[in-house]
Amino acid sequence: MHALTLASFLFFTGLVAFITWRITRRDDHSSTSGYFLAGRTLTFPLIAGSLLMTNLSTEQMVGLNGAAFADGLSVMAWEVVAVIALVALALFFLPRFLRSGIATLPQLLAIRFDAGTQLITNVIFLIAYAAILLPIILYSGAIGLQGMLDLSGLTGIESSTLLLWLTVWIVGIIGAIYALFGGLRTVAVSDTLNGVGLLVGGFVIVYFGLQAVSSDGGLMEGWNILKESNPDKLDSIGGSEQQVPFFTLFTGVFLINLFYWTTNQQIIQRTFAAKNLAEGQKGVLLTGFFKLLGPLYLVLPGIIAFHLYADQGVRADEAYGHLVFNVLPPYLTGFFAAVMVGAILSSFNSALNSTTTIFSLGIYKGVLNKNASEAQVVKSGKIFGWIMAITTMIIAPLLAGQESLFGYLQKMNAIYFIPILAVVIVGLLTKRVPPMAAKLALVGGCLLIAAGYFVPPFNQLPVVMHEFHFVASVFVLLVAMMLLIGKLRPRATEWVQEDIGAVDLTPWKGAIPAGIVLVILVIAIYVAFAG
Repeated sequence: MHALTLASFLFFTGLVAFITWRITRRDDHSSTSGYFLAGRTLTFPLIAGSLLMTNLSTEQMVGLNGAAFADGLSVMAWEVVAVIALVALALFFLPRFLRSGIATLPQLLAIRFDAGTQLITNVIFLIAYAAILLPIILYSGAIGLQGMLDLSGLTGIESSTLLLWLTVWIVGIIGAIYALFGGLRTVAVSDTLNGVGLLVGGFVIVYFGLQAVSSDGGLMEGWNILKESNPDKLDSIGGSEQQVPFFTLFTGVFLINLFYWTTNQQIIQRTFAAKNLAEGQKGVLLTGFFKLLGPLYLVLPGIIAFHLYADQGVRADEAYGHLVFNVLPPYLTGFFAAVMVGAILSSFNSALNSTTTIFSLGIYKGVLNKNASEAQVVKSGKIFGWIMAITTMIIAPLLAGQESLFGYLQKMNAIYFIPILAVVIVGLLTKRVPPMAAKLALVGGCLLIAAGYFVPPFNQLPVVMHEFHFVASVFVLLVAMMLLIGKLRPRATEWVQEDIGAVDLTPWKGAIPAGIVLVILVIAIYVAFAG
């Protein structure tokens, strides 16, 4: 079994790498536009595939299914509410991003506010990606692969700690090679190929999982057994004691989703590379459609695993890997593990590519060497990328022992998500708010949320009012502070956003109707599964 699993794993992993190399081998990797923005040539299938796969890594597959194992269907909020944010990206944010022709979000803040605001945002992103995002991607990927491939039995390594470190470093090195030698288009192509495999594989897991639940192998019987034996797990409305209470959908959960899909450099960098606005909008809204399917392969398997293994002492974040290993035939286990490695590599190399973009264009070119040539800028990104990769490979294994990997990720992300989102929204919607307000919001917001999590007695606030309500309150406070400063000490002149002519800004005619349909579908899904 191990030999067949390993052989299929190596075959599919190698196949994706070979096809990606064939497609991108003649790409421009020497200029900043070619390396960081794929030469602004991405069309909607590549944008949608890359957006989906950058998001769908093992912190989603393992973490969200682990959250579903514990809390049930209510955690689908992280998938379904994301659709609202994607509609906002397509209709409001993306036209403004492409108008300024930016390669990084901090560049937009330099245009709207000043270079100091850009520098602060660059530093926040770099610290957050190094300490939070990249290590979680590698750690969750290692945990998922250990379960799916039974790496302990396969390698004969009995020490779980040693096995974790080895898996993290192998995956990290491969991901770094993709990101640092290939550039954004290589990332986007490999993402799209793996995205097809992940969607197919995700639904195959559900198929075999429901068969395992039923006595005669029937899908509908399996579904009916789940509904009868675990009705509370199939309720879309989260209770107050769960990770995602229903009313937090309208506060912190919505805001975290809004930042993630509209102002998170790791995600939106591929939309900056759109061939034109219409292609970008199509890609973003197509991603929204696929996110509606997310509960089927990112939540339902966790509920199936709960039904099958809850009495066996399986931990929540081990549940998905356990399910895959037990219900799939060996040849499909290897295929799905290969797709999962693709998902890990996708999120890791996308985040690493975004990190190098921020450093090279924002710190190196913007501060350290303003006269740097394009070759020097690209080289600085590759060197910094390897430093970041090694740092995160050291940090990742230290995350072992977290009660809920996905819950930990969302909690830590809020520290920097909320302040940056507040500054971007106020910056785009107002014309007189000055740079000082943005700087205070960025630094003060991060410190305020971190204090609310870790510093007594402030850390009682998220307990009293739920942490998602707490971060939403901080968001409102930051926006109010910025608007007040804008009234008391406004900019000398109104800010006017200029179109630099980077791409054609003609919108897609179907963007608004498609956005409306997606929002209606979100509401329908919640109503259909409300207990």
